[in-house]
Amino acid sequence: MSKYIMLLNWTDQGIKTIKDSAGRYDAAKASAKQAGITFEAVYMTFGQYDQLIVADAPSDEAIATFILRASALGNVRGTTLKAFDESQYRKITAAV
Repeated sequence: MSKYIMLLNWTDQGIKTIKDSAGRYDAAKASAKQAGITFEAVYMTFGQYDQLIVADAPSDEAIATFILRASALGNVRGTTLKAFDESQYRKITAAV
């Protein structure tokens, strides 16, 4: 499993229907689970991004498909980062 960090912002549509956000989150979490993706941590934030999700996914393709499907609904848009844990970081930098 690889780790990903999703930095999300609500769109105008998402903000107009903010009271439905928790239900949309529940649906997204269920959809992610069906794709083998688990949410390790979820935060509502203030600042540059409205939400931060740390997820584990079986592949880049799985997370990309999930993100595109979620974005196509029009309520959020964002940036996704592939993350490396400490042991991966040490292995990568040792190889330089």
